[in-house]
Amino acid sequence: VQLQASGGGLVQAGGSLRLTCAASGRTFRTSDMGWFRQAPGKEREFVAAISWGGGATLYEDSVKGRFTISRDNAKNTAYLQINNLKPEDTAVYYCAARPLTLTLSIRGNDYNYWGQGTLVTVSS
Repeated sequence: VQLQASGGGLVQAGGSLRLTCAASGRTFRTSDMGWFRQAPGKEREFVAAISWGGGATLYEDSVKGRFTISRDNAKNTAYLQINNLKPEDTAVYYCAARPLTLTLSIRGNDYNYWGQGTLVTVSS
C-alpha cells in the first residue's frame, strides 16, 4: 500500500486541522493505520492508531481528548482531526500502515508502510 499524507499547515494555538492519509491498493481495508509525529530535534513518537475496521483506537496520552483518528475504507483514507492545537504539537506528521492484527501497536517498527509526512506548525 502507498500512502500520501496531507493537510498540514501553519495555525495559531487553539486552532484545528484535519490531516488526511490517502492510500492506494486493496490492502488498505485490511490494514491497521497509525499516525506518528517527529518534532524538530526529537525522535519520532506515536500519536494514534486505528484498527482495520475502525472499531478500535489507541492514543498517546498527551493527545487524548484533542486528537481523533478515523478512517473511511470506501475512500481508502484515514484521518487525524486535531483540535486545540498547542505549540508543542509542531512536528512533521506521518501516517503508517501495517497488516491487520489483534492488537494495535504504538511501535513505529511494527508498521510496514509510511507516507511522506505533512508539516504542522503551531504558533503561540
